[in-house]
Amino acid sequence: MQAGLVSGDRALSLQELRLRALRAARGFDALGVGRGDAVALMLRNDFPLLEASLAAGDLGAYATPVNFHYRADETAYILKDCGAKALVIHADLIPRIGAALPADIPVLVVPAPPEVRAAHGVPPEQAAVPPGMTGWEDFLAAHAPWDRPPQLPPASLIYTSGTTGRPKGVRRLPPTPEQYALVNRMRVLVFGIDGPVRSVMAAPLYHTAPNAYGLSVLREGGLLVLQPRFDPEDLLRLIERHRITHLYLVPTMFVRLLKLPEAVRRRYDVSSLRFVLHAAAPCPPDVKRAMIAWWGPVINEFYASTEAATVTFVTSEEWLRHPGTVGRPPPDVEVRILDDRKQPVPPGTPGEVYSRHRHMPDFTYHGQEERRREVEHDGLITSGDVGYVDADGYLYLCDRKRDMVISGGVNLYPAEVEHALITMPGVQDCACFGIPDDDLGEAMMAVVQAEDGVDLTAEAIRAWLRARLAGLKVPKRIELRDSLPREDSGKIFKRKLREPYWRDAGRAI
Repeated sequence: MQAGLVSGDRALSLQELRLRALRAARGFDALGVGRGDAVALMLRNDFPLLEASLAAGDLGAYATPVNFHYRADETAYILKDCGAKALVIHADLIPRIGAALPADIPVLVVPAPPEVRAAHGVPPEQAAVPPGMTGWEDFLAAHAPWDRPPQLPPASLIYTSGTTGRPKGVRRLPPTPEQYALVNRMRVLVFGIDGPVRSVMAAPLYHTAPNAYGLSVLREGGLLVLQPRFDPEDLLRLIERHRITHLYLVPTMFVRLLKLPEAVRRRYDVSSLRFVLHAAAPCPPDVKRAMIAWWGPVINEFYASTEAATVTFVTSEEWLRHPGTVGRPPPDVEVRILDDRKQPVPPGTPGEVYSRHRHMPDFTYHGQEERRREVEHDGLITSGDVGYVDADGYLYLCDRKRDMVISGGVNLYPAEVEHALITMPGVQDCACFGIPDDDLGEAMMAVVQAEDGVDLTAEAIRAWLRARLAGLKVPKRIELRDSLPREDSGKIFKRKLREPYWRDAGRAI
């Protein structure tokens, strides 16, 4: 297939996708969905997520993805907070959210297709539309295609990952036609999508960047292959089979690709790749060097947030000249590094990163205007990241401000330790954070998940880190666990790891 959607053995041409989206738009309109309303989508990477997103956009409504890992309380919070007028959900997720399944709004149920069932271990008996509920296919068949002029899509209402607290709904205000055109030009620069391209989406589409990226591929007439769940060797197989040109990945995926045996990596032809983009989390420099050596100088990086949109961008060539950077601001983006008094700091000095995209429509935290004001200063906003700018204007990130550990008056950055630790042979996942300490006030802790069949020890981990970091950065406490609460995007729910240690401390920092 040259253009459209592919998932497993299923395929939709762009024409078929558009027709299904127009039927969904007519159906949503019949349900009372209008401009500025929200349609909640609790779906894995599957055709209906994109069909419903395009349909909501035609009505000027927000398509609001919901993390499919959420349980009842988390899901109920988002459905109520966004004021969803309808919910589209995979059938097997209904028992998981239980009482959160809304009784006051329409629920449209998507049967889990074979590739989703296989990737997520869904029993066949849970994959079908439950009796008495409306299935997505029946919903589409009941409506003729929408035949009114489409509205300008209202940007997005997407909830932050909630890795450190309750998710916040980032509602971007509807763009003007001029803003829409300028934002699309920025996406061409950052996404590299300047016409029909061929891409695999391995990251979950409930996140901001993958969502925007996937829709951009389709709107530009390209081919989008959906991977229901990231699998490193399967990704290589898809790249070779479909002659993929463009990819969006996250650093955790790089790590897992590089841990494939050399013979497996050499088995697949990846020479079709022209533009590989990564974001979402800091990438360890050794990992990025190894990926550039393997795939060539096609690795590009951007630093962004749901609130700020794109902040910086960097190509492989620039990164090799400035190792560790997340890039420089594109045109029309301003970046300032400010200290705790909101004063600019000199080059090379860490501070909080503030930015402004001059043409991006403004945003608010849905229903939390006071939280929106807290992140703004002088027209710029922050996501709480700490970083510095070098003499050439390249930005380097140290860590999240809330994650920074102040131990004995010294600022320690967990991300730096994680970068060193994730490259250790036998380490599958890791997270570092601060815990209470009677002497130092706060001490660094590392929680490590070993690869299957690998016997790691705290002593071996400390030895690995001491060979790469100053002694004061080596975690005072190290624990080994069977698993970590990590999202598919690679983000770890540090809140869930950190909270037990501070619960009885009488303080939060």
